[in-house]
Parts: sequence; C-alpha cells; structure tokens
Amino acid sequence: MRAFVTGGSGFVGSNVVKVFTERHGVDVVAPSHAAVDLTDRARVHESVAEARPDAIVHSAILNDLGRLYSDRRAAWDAYVSATRNLVDAANAVRAKLVLVSTDWVFDGTQSAADERTPPNPINLYGVLKLASELVVAERARDGAVARISGVNGVHWARPTGPRTQDAGFGYFVASMVEALSAGRPFSVWVSEDINMIATPSLASASADLMWRIIDRDRRGIFHCCGGEPIGRWRLAEQAADAFGLDRSLLREGRPDPVARLAPVPYDTSIAATATAAALDAALPSVREQLVELRHEVETGSLAAAAA
Repeated sequence: MRAFVTGGSGFVGSNVVKVFTERHGVDVVAPSHAAVDLTDRARVHESVAEARPDAIVHSAILNDLGRLYSDRRAAWDAYVSATRNLVDAANAVRAKLVLVSTDWVFDGTQSAADERTPPNPINLYGVLKLASELVVAERARDGAVARISGVNGVHWARPTGPRTQDAGFGYFVASMVEALSAGRPFSVWVSEDINMIATPSLASASADLMWRIIDRDRRGIFHCCGGEPIGRWRLAEQAADAFGLDRSLLREGRPDPVARLAPVPYDTSIAATATAAALDAALPSVREQLVELRHEVETGSLAAAAA
C-alpha cells in the first residue's frame, strides 16, 4: 500500500507516518508544505499524480487560531480549499481520502456525541473542519472522516520540543509530565471557558484506526479516539500515576488569557461504539493509553502492536 500524507511533519501527521510505515509497512509519501502548497490546485494534482497513492491522509492544518480570525480568506483556503484540491486529486487517481477532523465540530454542550450527532461548532476552527468534512462527504468518490479528540502523544518529528498546556487537551499530558519530572508544580487549568472534558486520543492509536479505515475499505465518519471520557484534573492524576510522578505537585489554576482567543467548547466527549464495531477495534481506556504513551516517551519507539 502507498499512502500520501499531508502534514507529515506535524503532531498528528508524524504519528500517521510512523504508524503506517513501522507498524504496517506502508510506503508513505509525505511532502512538506514547501514542496506542495495544498492551496495550489495544480501542484496538488501534479504531486498526487506522481505519487499514485492508494490512499491520502489529510492531517495538515493552519495551526494558528489567532491567524484563522485575522485572515479568514487564508484560513478558508488552508482548510476548505485545500481539502477540495486533495479530494479532486484523490478522485483522479481513484485513491481513498481520509480527512483528519476534530471533536471541536461540536459545541461542548452535549456529552458523548456519536458519529451520527449533527455537528454545531462554536469557533472558526470547528467551522472550517466541518466545512472540510462536508467537502469529503459530498465530493469524494471514496472518502472518510477521522475525528480525533483530546490528542496526546509524542510529536515524532520534534520529540524534544517544548510543550505547553492550551485551551484544549493537546500536549496536556506532555506538559504535565515535563513539569512533574523536574519537580515543579503543574497548574491544571480550570475554567468554564476552556475544554474541560474530552475523550482522550493517543495520537499513535488514532493513526492506527485511520490505517484500519483504509485497510478495511470503510467510508463515512469515524471517531478515532479512546474509549473513555475524562476531565482535566482526573486526567492529570491518572497521568501522574501512570508515569510514577508525584501527584501532590498538581495545582488548580486559571488559564492563560492568551489561550482563549475564541470560544472553546466545554465538554467534547465523543462516543465511538460504531467506529469500534466497523473497524474491529477495541478502544483503549485512559489508563491503557497512558501506559502506551509512557512507553513511547521513554523508549522513543512505538509499542509492538496497537493498543
């Protein structure tokens, strides 16, 4: 199998590349943004035609919430137009297209939203992801959407880079482990204005579910997450225990105002029962994901098999 991966040097994309190549022997083509500007329709078609992939995993994003609001034309092009270009290129070579999406397509007022729950985003990032989902649903010959939630894990392209807590769950565990490992207190943000509840996803496990979507030739919407919702404080406690760290260093604190540049959904817990059944997968608990994350952090390698 050959896969064309966008955003391969990013957090989620680097996990897709590593899992696909090392765990499943996939031949991966992952061009950089400098090599292929996804808003350049002609260049996208040319690059995909050269690669002749069996599948495209689209994980690239414009990862700058402030810029999404300050330059909405660029934001729309980076998300929606880029997705349209990739879908059309995938159709031309008869490849499957898997779009990486987000739990932030929901507004945070409903718990355990499933694959059939109508989305209702409250910020521009969620709107752009939902619009991209619709492009896949209505335009792709063979398309799927892989929503991820509260993603934590190793950034394989930059494994030693600094990590900070943000208004979502991304890098939450990494930033906490870094502080507690150094003997420093860690402030767990508590606020009605940030994402306080989610269904955490280990990035490598989500990538493995994306591989299953392709391998089993599935179409539609999938929730590529873990099997258990949790709040920020409880996640911090479980992570401290899983890494053998001192949970007494945990504190409650208020978020950095800079982290709240736009409305953020409070409860983005999602259910993935239908996904698990469709992909023949057992969804890991939070504890299981944390054990595997510790293995990745301490060994610099994936576990032998998917969680």
